[in-house]
Amino acid sequence: MEGAREEELTSMSSLVTVFEHSRTPATGPRDHQQEEVHPHTACRPPQLPGPWERPDVEEALAASGPRTVSRRYLNSLKNKLSGRAWRKSCQPGSCPSSEPQEPEKRIVQELLETEQAYVARLHLLDQVFFQELLREARSSKAFPEDVVRLIFSNISSIHQFHAQFFLPELQRRLDNWKATPCIGDIIQKLAPFLKMYSEYVKNFERAAELLATWMDKSPPFQEVIVRIQSSEASANLTLQHHMLEPVQRIPRYELLLKDYIQKLPAQAPDRADAQKALGVIFSAAQHSNAAIAEMERLQDLWEVYQRLGLEDDIVDPSNELLREGPVHKISFRRSDPMERYLFLFNNMLLYCVPKVIQVGAQFQVRTRIDVTGMKVRALPDAEFPHSFLVSGKQRTLELQAGSQEEMMSWIQACQAAVDQIEKRNETFKAAIQGPEGNPPEPELQSEELGLRAPQWVRDKMVTMCMRCREPFTALTRRRHHCRACGYVVCARCSDYRAELKYNDNRPSRVCLHCYTFLTGHVLPGDKEDKRRGILEKGSLVGSGQSLMCSFLQLGGDKWGKSGPRGWCTIPRDDPLVLYVYAAPQDMRAHTSIPLLGYQVTAEPQGDPRLFQLQQSGQLYTFKADTEELRDRWVKAMERAAQGWSPQGPDDGELSS
Repeated sequence: MEGAREEELTSMSSLVTVFEHSRTPATGPRDHQQEEVHPHTACRPPQLPGPWERPDVEEALAASGPRTVSRRYLNSLKNKLSGRAWRKSCQPGSCPSSEPQEPEKRIVQELLETEQAYVARLHLLDQVFFQELLREARSSKAFPEDVVRLIFSNISSIHQFHAQFFLPELQRRLDNWKATPCIGDIIQKLAPFLKMYSEYVKNFERAAELLATWMDKSPPFQEVIVRIQSSEASANLTLQHHMLEPVQRIPRYELLLKDYIQKLPAQAPDRADAQKALGVIFSAAQHSNAAIAEMERLQDLWEVYQRLGLEDDIVDPSNELLREGPVHKISFRRSDPMERYLFLFNNMLLYCVPKVIQVGAQFQVRTRIDVTGMKVRALPDAEFPHSFLVSGKQRTLELQAGSQEEMMSWIQACQAAVDQIEKRNETFKAAIQGPEGNPPEPELQSEELGLRAPQWVRDKMVTMCMRCREPFTALTRRRHHCRACGYVVCARCSDYRAELKYNDNRPSRVCLHCYTFLTGHVLPGDKEDKRRGILEKGSLVGSGQSLMCSFLQLGGDKWGKSGPRGWCTIPRDDPLVLYVYAAPQDMRAHTSIPLLGYQVTAEPQGDPRLFQLQQSGQLYTFKADTEELRDRWVKAMERAAQGWSPQGPDDGELSS
């Protein structure tokens, strides 16, 4: 037993290295070419360049236009996940056996056999398709290596995990079934690492689009794939079919484990471990399901944006479409209502006109009404039944629905969006925890703007404008303070004057948001602040929302031996990622590091305040202000590297 335990510890120590690419794509080409190996032997995962740092990839996607191939795969995915046809190949009792088996052992046998087939499929994807395409890309230069790496995502890490750890563990346990008739402990130990599938699932749709694009664009690319698809190893199945297999795998584990638990006797020793293992598998499945739902949401959102003409101030991947549909606009000059179309998002209502000639965009956006401050109510109008009023900062509209039910549905949807915005604003805390403690809330309530002097945000607490989020510079973009809310803003965002009661009603410099609120003036569209595009989407970490946060001295390969100080935080709602900001109240991080699978080392150079993150040649060095702070950071990062997530609002908080 001691030898088996030692072997298990050694296995778990080696397993951590599998995740070097499960969430964090590396940059730059590999130093050497990976050789083809047997699926049960080690294979070093290739480094994956960051998906937003690939000009060749983005150019190819832009040139390819909208494609429907990935939508078909998603539908196929849903259908296959809901059925059990995948189990027909080896149902319990159908496989030949020399002696009768217990029901639970037949389930374990089925799990092992399907795992063997799955590892063979992963070998085909990783060591055949992936490596052959990489070799062709390097030799012919007909297509970029980055395209190949993005298509296959972290398939090498997944292959290595199953071939080197999960499958051998299952095989050893089944070989010694009489001595240890249980698998719950194995699955409970290894299942947390299945969360690496989220990265693969999130990338699946984009990979399918790239695959279809380059199959049409590059004959050498197509030739390699067709040749492998026609081989005996591929069983005449397409690469897309093989790529779908990892997406389906976690739900299959869940079904098999449920069957295993049902077959166990009531007093079986493995029941408790198997129940815990099922919970861990369910958590991993939720990660994949959430990734699939996010893909579908983004796909639907992109289709809506295409119908609207892809206007820069509208396209934002964080938006959520709540409702859309036709209405009629009641005109003050015309007797008959005009046909219009509404798109209600979580943050805005788009009032659109259908285009007569629908080439490209189907609708033209006439007015955008922010949900913040919007009011909606029914209109008792005998001439126009089922009418309702939408009043916003930008415009007031009298609209008519097709029926009473449709009118009430619109009112309820709009009101729900308004209530959600108001709830978020009420609970949002703008102050960020500083190194000396928690400063007071710097932003006044809206009804207090101009009535009393605000608390100014200190200059050193921000490195970018708190309104437009553009970085400050010494010459061209200097810091200014809004005299109404106290925010640090740039000259463009504070080029307004409003009378403030606390300042004896003298005109004072204010930001655009406060100017609109205090004066009621809505600026023309060409002067309003445009919405930010997809790549400029910022992020804000609020106080009380982090598991750990403080200033750290940065170093290592990325920042050099003596790098700058950065505000580092591990958010509660994203507990496996470290975000690094230039200042505590910045609204956009300059670096994010997915921590899953990283090795955390304390005192790497004999300095008691130093610690390091290391994975696959990447090295990040941090220096805390005190040893106690370093110990808390090491603990927080070790938990994140192992896939730990908080279960409650106060679980695991280590913030300083």
